[in-house]
Amino acid sequence: MKKLILALCLIGFSMIGTAQKNTKFAKIDSLLTYFTENNKFMGSLSIMENGEVLFDKAYGYSDVDKKIKATTTTKYKIGSITKMFTAVVAFQLVDEGKLRLETKLSRYYPKVPNADKITIGNLMNHRSGIFNFTDDAKFMQTNGTTITKEQMIADISSHPSIFEPNSKSEYSNSNYILLGYIIEDITKKNYAENIQERIISKLNLEHTQYYTTIDPSKNEAYSYNFENNKWVQYPEWNNTHVFAAGAIQSTPNDLNVFIQALFSGQLLKPKSFQEMIRLEDNYGKGILTFPFGERRFFGHNGGIEAFSSALGYYPAEKLSFALTINGSNYNSNDIVLGILSTLYKMPYRFPNLKTVAVDKAILAKYSGVYSTESFPLKITIKEEKGVLVAQATGQSAFPLNAISTTEFVFDEAGIQLDFSQNTMTLKQGGMVYKLKKE
Repeated sequence: MKKLILALCLIGFSMIGTAQKNTKFAKIDSLLTYFTENNKFMGSLSIMENGEVLFDKAYGYSDVDKKIKATTTTKYKIGSITKMFTAVVAFQLVDEGKLRLETKLSRYYPKVPNADKITIGNLMNHRSGIFNFTDDAKFMQTNGTTITKEQMIADISSHPSIFEPNSKSEYSNSNYILLGYIIEDITKKNYAENIQERIISKLNLEHTQYYTTIDPSKNEAYSYNFENNKWVQYPEWNNTHVFAAGAIQSTPNDLNVFIQALFSGQLLKPKSFQEMIRLEDNYGKGILTFPFGERRFFGHNGGIEAFSSALGYYPAEKLSFALTINGSNYNSNDIVLGILSTLYKMPYRFPNLKTVAVDKAILAKYSGVYSTESFPLKITIKEEKGVLVAQATGQSAFPLNAISTTEFVFDEAGIQLDFSQNTMTLKQGGMVYKLKKE
């Protein structure tokens, strides 16, 4: 359910010929295979252009213990990409004259703080000021059990507003929980029925549904973290806790069909579609945007349990990609960066995934502050939970991957740090600096 907005500052180039396309898709396959073989990734990727599938492949397992391999029809929980489906249904009700964006939340749920100031539109673009219920510490303790509609509304209503409605945008899953309930109130049908009738059946999305308990025999994937050199299954969340904010499971190919249909006018009237993609503080209504060089993709991302996902559409090329991940052991944004860089023939170097175990006592010896007159920043090194962490003056800390007992790298920035007696050598972009421990 977490929100991750990609901000990739690369220069794009135009799409290229068929032979080169085959080459780049082979490289994408090699990249994801490389991640999979090094226990950094399990999941599935689909790329579609103007309705034509260009790439569709799954990696790893849907059930590690039973060695059930994932396929392109394996269903993954998509987390907050669900919000796009919810927003489409809400706009369909607007198109049918059954809902108005200007209507106040107080018409439906007056006990929510500031309900008389919050509009349906504010819910959709996260300008409500309603507390995000997944930020409550008790959420992680209770999300495996059933919660009723009445209990959820009472929980959301118990928190004060975090800002004045429509004064700014701030992501809140509570907005889409309430929106899902409103959809049910208006249609007199449950949320799953609305999604099925209004989107899934209409687009013939054969592998998309409101999730229940995961069943690998039905081609549904578990999610995993990588711990102690093995994949460890993550506990499941009950769908009542995520509901219209995150309770759909799907495949990358189905997600591409969905977003291509949305942008080709198959789901909404033009006025509603334009309102959906109209941005305020980088938020549309049920849709986000992120740049990749000169391109701007529309879509959403998602995170639930150990699943993560990303869906993006570039209108000028009618090109979309959908990535679902059920093996979480690498930054998902960096995986997307690698895929898009390869897709658009951008400079990209496969990360060094080699890792060696280094004793904490050795890591402790490297801890300290390093500096030199020839380098403008001081670098603080410290050990945290068996991992060496670096932080330059005024910058965020970043973890280092050990490739030997003295060599550590941070591939995202092309940094290598080599340690010797009270000395650290920094290598980046062809430059070499020798820093001494203070």
